[in-house]
Amino acid sequence: MQNVNETTSYSNEFIWIDGQKVRITDLIEEHKSFSEENKEFNQQSSKAKRCYREVQELKPYQAELIKLQKHIENSNQKMIILFEGRDAAGKGGTIRRVTRYMNEKHYRVVALGKPTEEQRSQWYFQRYVGHFPHAGEIVLFDRSWYNRSMVEPVFGFCTPDEYTSFMQGVKGFEKDIARYNTIIIKLYFSVTREEQAKRFSKRMSDPLRQWKLSEVDLQAQDRWDDFTAAKYKMLKRSHSHETPWTVIRSDNKHNARIETIKVILNSIDYKGRDETLNFTCDSEVVISGSREIEHMEAHRMEEGRFLW
Repeated sequence: MQNVNETTSYSNEFIWIDGQKVRITDLIEEHKSFSEENKEFNQQSSKAKRCYREVQELKPYQAELIKLQKHIENSNQKMIILFEGRDAAGKGGTIRRVTRYMNEKHYRVVALGKPTEEQRSQWYFQRYVGHFPHAGEIVLFDRSWYNRSMVEPVFGFCTPDEYTSFMQGVKGFEKDIARYNTIIIKLYFSVTREEQAKRFSKRMSDPLRQWKLSEVDLQAQDRWDDFTAAKYKMLKRSHSHETPWTVIRSDNKHNARIETIKVILNSIDYKGRDETLNFTCDSEVVISGSREIEHMEAHRMEEGRFLW
């Protein structure tokens, strides 16, 4: 490779190419430009290959979701899947992969906005119950009633009494749901502070992603420890045998998506399961709620604070 001095030494030298007089320095600059373009092309090509591979790896499990959905429909069962976790933890992208090939007539994605004044005066769970599945249907909540245990108390969107009332009543509420032929899957997506910051930065610089940023998102990093404490209290209070939490480590989005689909597929027996597929969850990605509580308590003992 030419250094600056060597390149400068060729500034007045020419060669003939196909009958044309060409300055050597121009050739050197053209070579540099080509090298950079080629490097960028190789990077884009590598990314495209990785994306293609990931799409293909997902497809067999997405095919299994179609079988599961058909089983739910034929058996008149109902399924509720909660997607919870910090902002930019990968909930939305995972939901899109889960529903990619499912029959739109038999599933719904519910993402509720701020409650109206009328809804605020009602029983807290009422506006969620109105979106519950009917027989043969799957409903996926992109954030759920657990807003009351995470976002709302951290940002002061609910009173201490409202928070306490929720924490005391949520386990009984979910037990009642489970009694009525409804399968509840509760997923908490756990992203590290560093990865969340990286994703926020990408959203800020990408005009196609900026719509994802909200005022709450922008404060998420500063409120990290508050959210971690709220997460611990939520898991400790609402994890149960009937309606357990499953924690998904989601720094690696692709792994989180595949493992989430496995969790859903393993929640129920259905006909036609492809026994050649690996349905065993990765223990480094999928963590039971009780194990996560143990991890958090151990870290608090060792470090003096929660780490996740």
